[in-house]
Amino acid sequence: MKTSIKSIDALEILDSRGNPTVRTYVELNDGTRVSASVPSGASTGENEAVELRDNDIKRYGGKGVLQAVKNVKEIIGPALIGMEATFQAEIDQKMIDLDGTANKSNLGANAILGVSMAVARTAAASTQVPLYQYIGGANAKRIPVPCMNILNGGEHADNSVDFQEFMAVPIGAPTFREGLRYVAETFHTLKSILKSRGFATSVGDEGGFAPNLNSNEEAIEIIIEAIEKAGYKPGKDISIAIDSAANSFSPQLKDNYDLKWSGAGSMTSNEIISLCEEWVSKYPIVLWEDPLAEKDWAGFKKITSDLGDKIEVVGDDIFVTNTKYIERGIEEKAANSSLIKLNQIGTLTESADAVRMCRDAGWRYFISHRSGETSDAFLADFAVAMDGGHLKTGSASRSERIAKYNRLLEIEHQLGSRAQYYWK
Repeated sequence: MKTSIKSIDALEILDSRGNPTVRTYVELNDGTRVSASVPSGASTGENEAVELRDNDIKRYGGKGVLQAVKNVKEIIGPALIGMEATFQAEIDQKMIDLDGTANKSNLGANAILGVSMAVARTAAASTQVPLYQYIGGANAKRIPVPCMNILNGGEHADNSVDFQEFMAVPIGAPTFREGLRYVAETFHTLKSILKSRGFATSVGDEGGFAPNLNSNEEAIEIIIEAIEKAGYKPGKDISIAIDSAANSFSPQLKDNYDLKWSGAGSMTSNEIISLCEEWVSKYPIVLWEDPLAEKDWAGFKKITSDLGDKIEVVGDDIFVTNTKYIERGIEEKAANSSLIKLNQIGTLTESADAVRMCRDAGWRYFISHRSGETSDAFLADFAVAMDGGHLKTGSASRSERIAKYNRLLEIEHQLGSRAQYYWK
């Protein structure tokens, strides 16, 4: 068949942090040949699919991915030659079976995901269907609200802020194009405010500013100021989303927390929840990701019970895009939304299954990039295909983040009057 796989190749490239990652090429019998590049995370959950590294200290400090590349060339590729590229689920399952482990530690999630993404992109190109419609169907038309990370802390920055991401969310914009403008203008206004006060305007891994502030709460206050100074109304035009990435300041990943970067000291799970409740009552917060650590299931249940009717409580490290953990979260009411990261689980099919489980339970799902990204804009098409309504893919700086926003602008332009944009 013309759309059967003819060859698969791979090579080691660098991500946005200058660390190695995998780029995969898939060629079909009709001559269609495309590539896909795999992202890499810094703040990771214990149960994520394994990103295979060489651990050869003589190359890239042990972070090389030559073994993952070899696995694509010598194991995955030969096994998939001749398979029909449009049979995505069958191909993904074949790779899962080839790996034979629960966390893809044999072949590596980076090896498997690169092939999974490239197969989908090649099939879409061969059938002359836009990638977002190839994955999501002919009715894929909802452009996600950009949750733009404009201030960084935690493991994504070298500063005095404990919480990892503070995001501006243009819930009141009429279109994606306008929403992107709202938050980009707020980003640049924030820069001018920080500069006028003598704060550093260098950026973190995902392009947000990383100043040494006096407290975590000051991050919200200065963002509110930037929203207003940019000419927008907090809570009406632009709201706020937070990713605490609480694993990064929880020594046992459970119910004790050490806000070490700000110097705020130790806090219990209940004290963290009280802080969240206080901030939600004071500020226009619409979403809070990983307010607690991945083993603090009791804390997640409590914060969802207390705030789940007011905000989107998102589990990231606790669920790791894995239906096993999402199902438990649904049963225990431990959140009302799951973050979705392609490389956390390792295949396009499993990521879509996680989305489907959330949707069937009445949960939301928050599509996300990783801190180590490439210029590959696959995520933008995936977000439209999954109809989740919101996406985080970094700030209004760094080309690997802008590539996703620009792709969404293209998709919105292609859809024309059919494009939809709304928060809920």
